[in-house]
Amino acid sequence: MDFGRVPENELSKVNFKLPPEPAMNQSVLKGKKAKGPEVYIGCAKWGRKEWIGKIYPKGTKEANFLDEYVKHYNSIELNATHYKLYKPADLQKWIDKVKGKNFKFSPKVYQGISHFGSLKDKQFLTDTFLESIVSFGKHLGPIFLQVSDKFGPKRKDELFEYLGSLPKDVQFFLEVRHPDWFTKPTSDELFEKLRKLNIGAVITDTAGRRDCCHMHLTIPKTFIRFVGNSLHKTDFPRIDAWVERMKYWLDSGIQEINFFMHMHDEATSPELTVYLVEKMNKACGLDLIAPKFVDSQSKLF
Repeated sequence: MDFGRVPENELSKVNFKLPPEPAMNQSVLKGKKAKGPEVYIGCAKWGRKEWIGKIYPKGTKEANFLDEYVKHYNSIELNATHYKLYKPADLQKWIDKVKGKNFKFSPKVYQGISHFGSLKDKQFLTDTFLESIVSFGKHLGPIFLQVSDKFGPKRKDELFEYLGSLPKDVQFFLEVRHPDWFTKPTSDELFEKLRKLNIGAVITDTAGRRDCCHMHLTIPKTFIRFVGNSLHKTDFPRIDAWVERMKYWLDSGIQEINFFMHMHDEATSPELTVYLVEKMNKACGLDLIAPKFVDSQSKLF
């Protein structure tokens, strides 16, 4: 993900401190640990050839990448659905690979809906998209709608009307990027609207757009898109801060955490995921799976 990318020599100048808890979060969380909270950790893609010989056995063919991916992660941020409308039958080959596992696909809304034209005339495309992705069944995670960085609050009525038309029996999250969404009172209106619609707010933690790392929980679930910088020294204290925040949310009653690891160089996502999982397991008493390296000596930590 290149969104929010800054030159490497400027990373040490970025204030990566996570914002304090918004007041709204206190009304969303119950204040005590939920029974059986779920934590899902994944990446944006499973098709990384750089992972062959790292976490995928040498000689793994592309057709078998997902078979290997599910041994290391329990979710995937499914960006493939952003670029193509799949038929239910097309998705069955992926579903077959995760049967019997507690694995979730979190599909991104098709770009023909979210990035081209008005949202007011997208009912047919939306229905087509949803008819496909609901075939994931129990393996369907949250669906996330990302609008472009040019989609600003001047179009809020259009956005709110569309969000209100979405079905209530599946979980949606919204990611906005236009800077004006994060200025008050616009941000207050946005997050309150999402709360009323039972739609989550995507939190995007990337170096060059600290406003997108807003910490708002509009529902007792979260969807975090963490953008690392290829194991730069700043990546590790950033993960430490997230572990501390997620522990607080777990202790305060959050029901579900979805954390997706992004990198400008995705080759190094497994290393930072191992660091994250080991920290989460120790701090929160969890038993999350972590990527296992083909060569155990290649682990950095």
